Amino acid sequence: MLPDNSKSHTRRKFINKVSAVTLGSMLFGSYANARQDKKREVMNTKRTAGKLGIALVGLGKYSGGQLAPALQETEHCFLAGIVTGTPEKAKDWKSKYDIPDGNIYNYENFASIKDNPAIDIIYVVLPNALHAEYVIKAAAAGKHVICEKPMAINVEECDRMIDACKKTGVMLSIGYRLHFEPHTQEMIRLSKDKVVGKVKKIIAKDGMSKVEGWRLNKALAGGGPLMDVGIYCVQGACYVSGMDPIAVKAKEGPKTKPEMFRDIEQSLSWEMEFPDGTIAACESSYAEDMNLLHVDAEKGWFELSPAYSYRGITGKTSEGKIDLPGVTQQAGQMDDFAMAIKDKRATPVPGEMGRRDLKILMAIYKAMDSGQRVEIS
Repeated sequence: MLPDNSKSHTRRKFINKVSAVTLGSMLFGSYANARQDKKREVMNTKRTAGKLGIALVGLGKYSGGQLAPALQETEHCFLAGIVTGTPEKAKDWKSKYDIPDGNIYNYENFASIKDNPAIDIIYVVLPNALHAEYVIKAAAAGKHVICEKPMAINVEECDRMIDACKKTGVMLSIGYRLHFEPHTQEMIRLSKDKVVGKVKKIIAKDGMSKVEGWRLNKALAGGGPLMDVGIYCVQGACYVSGMDPIAVKAKEGPKTKPEMFRDIEQSLSWEMEFPDGTIAACESSYAEDMNLLHVDAEKGWFELSPAYSYRGITGKTSEGKIDLPGVTQQAGQMDDFAMAIKDKRATPVPGEMGRRDLKILMAIYKAMDSGQRVEIS
């Protein structure tokens, strides 16, 4: 048996140890709370400065590699929140971008985002087949929405998305970043102003030789390279011509990897006819790297190659080089949407444009399957 003074000494050691642990926990808790308070203070400062808060839904490669970095450059909006089904991603993003716990959501509690005044805009960056569901949910939460391209996997979904946003009075924009890129804007100007005469023919090609994941799953992607990168060719032909096509013809390319492309096309080529007789010859592929927008006009030509990349776009004309600075396209895109909301003006890339493009894509698939010319009404 220990003497009384030994027992007292042992008790004191135990109490001191427990007290130290408790104090450490309290200090850590105080530090964590202070850090969260600091994050909220930073968020409030940005809102006070007039910036709108954006929450990214889906933290895949595009969100992580392009959108989040771009939101570090924006002047009118900022990364306010995230929605993810992966706890590890939530932890990493919280640490990297100082996102408060209250601005981190998963797909089960997504509806509660309606009660968060720090979030003004929801950017849906999910597989194509999930776009409609989450745009409609974002609209129901009273948040403005950016939807990544393609807008949906069919025209009916586009209609439901547009109707949902109109019903709740929120704005809907599609992630067409190239409309905010200087070289693309110059191509539009050259055509509109007939700098080298009237446009006669357009050649648009976009493809890549490496693809994986949900893009190979028709149920999630809605199709193959046409839905993914071919939409850039459709967009390019439309914004350069300044018109919508009236008919299409299409042909599927060979499948060199049939086991990989069981449900979707590996490549295809198509023609779009415009009201004034202009023809756009287009190609899209998951077997070949391509990146071109070329325009033949009455007195010359102009082109971008690469034309659709996130960076490094370059151009030239029959008169010389298109020498313009590069920009972070996504920063310009998101800033313009934030300004459109604040200024109460229309976005130049609205849901109706996304619907138009889906209508064209569906006509191309119909022409590819039937082998017939398909008119677009």
